[in-house]
Amino acid sequence: MKSKVYFTREISPEKVVEMYHTLGVELPGKVAVKVHSGEKGNQNFLRPEFWKPMVEEVKGTIVECNTAYGDAAGGVRDNTPQHLQLIEYHGWNKYFDVDLMDAEGPDVVWEIPNGKILKQNLVGKDIMNYDSMLVLAHFKGHPMGGYGGALKQLSIGCASRAGKALIHSAGVTDDRYDCWKQHASNVVFPEAMADAAMSVVEHFKGKLAFINVMKNLSVDCDCCQVAEDPCMKDIGILASLDPVAIDQACMDLIYSSDDPGRDHFVKRVESRNGIHTIEAAADLGYGSREYELIEM
Repeated sequence: MKSKVYFTREISPEKVVEMYHTLGVELPGKVAVKVHSGEKGNQNFLRPEFWKPMVEEVKGTIVECNTAYGDAAGGVRDNTPQHLQLIEYHGWNKYFDVDLMDAEGPDVVWEIPNGKILKQNLVGKDIMNYDSMLVLAHFKGHPMGGYGGALKQLSIGCASRAGKALIHSAGVTDDRYDCWKQHASNVVFPEAMADAAMSVVEHFKGKLAFINVMKNLSVDCDCCQVAEDPCMKDIGILASLDPVAIDQACMDLIYSSDDPGRDHFVKRVESRNGIHTIEAAADLGYGSREYELIEM
């Protein structure tokens, strides 16, 4: 049976909630809500006001983790004190409880016995405090992964600082200073992301839901301090219980678009072999590239 992906062209905070309800699930217990809280200076990330009705609907806690890069990349989210200051500056604390999951160690170590590249995933230990997860992804491009969506939120997004280093180096090192010297290829890096995402999916065992918002479609990620402005018009909101299907559906909407900026976006994805993350995740068996798109 094909996975169901629900789609609407209308983008609003209220529509996000409506799309969640189309999934027909109620996430149990304490709900972790994974967002991208935005790097210092980034103009494209989706603000807390946009997500507010959805987070309140599930009585969720916003979760984030520290990054593996530092001042050299212009970011401040690689250490807990500055990261928490930025989260407050961006207004997340104004509306929600916020949990920086790897603010204090030790990391949780999840084994990945059947991974393509990784044998372990290192995750912020506070992830163990949650019963389910709602992944709210701002779908856009990415300087290394080609694109960022549900799978990136599960992988890089949930990994601790050391875990991010392990993914970026394709399993060579968990040292955030050495990981950038490893130059992981655009074959093994996407596969490492797919491995890491699988460990999160397996941990929550079906107690997951995914919403991708195709808005502010820049080729750069919300992790970029200096990001390109959006190159395409907004497309819509997608919701699914399958992280592979929802990312594939987003990419198919990009490819089928007649927007003048489409080629620029596609070039970013293809130059980084971004689709391979989706291919690898599907091959690992925790989602399908075959889906039914149901327009609302």
